[in-house]
Amino acid sequence: MSQARSIHFSRLKLLALLALFALPLLAAWSMVTFRIGIPEQRTAHGELAPDLPTLAAWPLEEVPAATLAGDWVLAFDCGERCEVLADQWWRLHRALGREAPRVSRLRVGGEADALPGETLATWEEMPAWHAPDRLWVLDPRGLPVLAYGPEVSPRDVLDDVNRLLRMNPEVVPREGRPLAGR
Repeated sequence: MSQARSIHFSRLKLLALLALFALPLLAAWSMVTFRIGIPEQRTAHGELAPDLPTLAAWPLEEVPAATLAGDWVLAFDCGERCEVLADQWWRLHRALGREAPRVSRLRVGGEADALPGETLATWEEMPAWHAPDRLWVLDPRGLPVLAYGPEVSPRDVLDDVNRLLRMNPEVVPREGRPLAGR
């Protein structure tokens, strides 16, 4: 009788051990299948992967490629609120702290002098996708990642840029590999 009880107890332990490993898989499967606990929205505040050409294909007069090479780029198009937005994006750049050297700012248009750390450019011709007071975040290869309208909160942009920099550690450029699309 005690041997039968021992076998029964061993089987129960085995079933409990199998359940211990199977329950998390079952819970994960049910979460995915029934969309329980999975957020429905994106985490980015801007428009993801906007339909824009790479930075190299932008119709700009002359942009010093060495200034932007290998950096994430905050590019904005100056409109009516140029001075206010230029100051706003300069402050955002400073708020990045130790990650600030990984980001460059490109201001397209506007009459005011460049703020510290800012690169100025002008349009050779206005592209079809031109939008005054818009901000674009470009990756180190010059590909557009995020686009923001003029009404965006700088805090939202800062959150997105910090997330991008955290998820994409600094890349050391190699010989012969073009950066920033140039």
